[in-house]
Amino acid sequence: MFDSFFHCSYFSTHCQLNYKENSTIVHKKVTSPPSSASHTAPPVPDNFCTFKRFSSADAEEERLILDSIAWPETPPPPAPFLLNQTSDPTHSKFTILPRRGGGDWHIGDQLEVMIKMYDFQGNPKKSGGDAIVARLHNRPLDAGVAGRVVDHLNGSYSAVFSLLWEGSAQVTLVHSSEAVTVLHRLNREHPDRVLFKSLFRSGSISETTSCNVCLRQTNQPQCNYTDLRTGEPWFCYKPKKLSCDDRINHMRAGFNVRLKDKEEKLFQSKVNLKVFIQASGPANVTVLPPRKGQPEVDQGSGKSGLSGYYYQGVWRSLGGTKVHQFNNSSAISQCLKGKVVHMYGDSTLRQWFEYFDASLPDANEINWNSPKQTGPYMIWDNAKNILVTYRVHGPPLSFIYVPISELHYIANEIDGLVGGTNTVVVISIWAHFSPFPIELYIRRLQSIRRAVIRLLNRAPDTLVVIRTANLRGLTPSESLNYSDWYTLQLDKVLRALFKGFNVRLVDAWEMTLAHHLPHNIHPGRPIVKNMIDILLSYICTK
Repeated sequence: MFDSFFHCSYFSTHCQLNYKENSTIVHKKVTSPPSSASHTAPPVPDNFCTFKRFSSADAEEERLILDSIAWPETPPPPAPFLLNQTSDPTHSKFTILPRRGGGDWHIGDQLEVMIKMYDFQGNPKKSGGDAIVARLHNRPLDAGVAGRVVDHLNGSYSAVFSLLWEGSAQVTLVHSSEAVTVLHRLNREHPDRVLFKSLFRSGSISETTSCNVCLRQTNQPQCNYTDLRTGEPWFCYKPKKLSCDDRINHMRAGFNVRLKDKEEKLFQSKVNLKVFIQASGPANVTVLPPRKGQPEVDQGSGKSGLSGYYYQGVWRSLGGTKVHQFNNSSAISQCLKGKVVHMYGDSTLRQWFEYFDASLPDANEINWNSPKQTGPYMIWDNAKNILVTYRVHGPPLSFIYVPISELHYIANEIDGLVGGTNTVVVISIWAHFSPFPIELYIRRLQSIRRAVIRLLNRAPDTLVVIRTANLRGLTPSESLNYSDWYTLQLDKVLRALFKGFNVRLVDAWEMTLAHHLPHNIHPGRPIVKNMIDILLSYICTK
């Protein structure tokens, strides 16, 4: 099931969920984190990637979340490897099913599409686990809405859409179920496949060593850079001649992906990686006006299960704050007047800062000669008393170069805020966590959530907005580390951990899935503009 919606009946300290445990999810052994940046012994070989839970309640919450995102069991790639026995989007088809109860389609109805998967020999698949996304779109109307995909675990899937206008269904195979098996294994067996290094320097002596959140055992001792306040782990191999205190930067140094024989054939562009599945009949439906007494769409309660949809290029929210249009710098600056906006996260949030930077011509930008990717950055408009800041989150960071002085954890930054009515905190943290065990991401969000709770306890009027993960363009090599399948797991975790708390979401997953623009780690400007409109609508409710 590749489902963009995550439902939880209750969530305060725990999310009360009832799911069967999936044996493909590995639970790491608990170990105690080192208490300071120091020289520490190498980790145990069989459990070199372990994460300390904050409490037994956090450990239980982690278990429930892992159960909730458990993917259907997927088959191993054929042995010996035969591509023709794996899911093939060309042979697979989808069919628009007749309306339940018969008759014509009307606005407000639910459209259901049946998807049947076949292998490259044309044989029907017998099991589920394929990664599939779907949307309904109408290009002349510049309209689009995400579909909800349901896995029937027998080689067939349903995609369900809310009919808001006349449109065409579009179904995409992101990964075959066999490819998902490989992605599972890579995160389980090779969580250190993204290579990081740090430069150590003292006087004329310099050394570079490997670093990671998980380091394998060698005879070389390790420097422990676990954060003292949050407990977030990070390690580097100790330089031979220098101290752990002589570390000056953080760098991504490449990738070391270990595939088994011919598994790369499961990740081929235009073959089985993000390929459209064609319709066996018409892909579009004619939609009549709403029936008498039937609403076009549930605008208030969100019962449709959707965050929103596009119409005439504008995002219309469902079950939440009405989205207003801020189409010029005057409208944006008027909304932000007297506000302090602190942005913490990855480069998808830096896009937002850059949007504000371009939209507030009267403001001054201060970047302290910071690296472009990381910041920190600040925009200051003295006349309107507007302050907007951006800072990148802490490791893991897949950037080429980050000074050690700029490695700040979001929870620590939030703890340093006073907060209040005119303070807005925006968070986006997901893109750099894909190649790591999901337990690391759960742990990081639990830490951030604790800081958010502390902030809201001391300043309840503070507005906290979280940007969710989005789909991205995938090359074969990128998919092995940053697949949309990985991203979906992160997205579900984030929604689960913050469900029921006093935070607002900007649903980047649906907004990129529903839009006609190609998927990109950094969505196109029309999508960003709609995201900013949602943020400003949260700030300036009219």
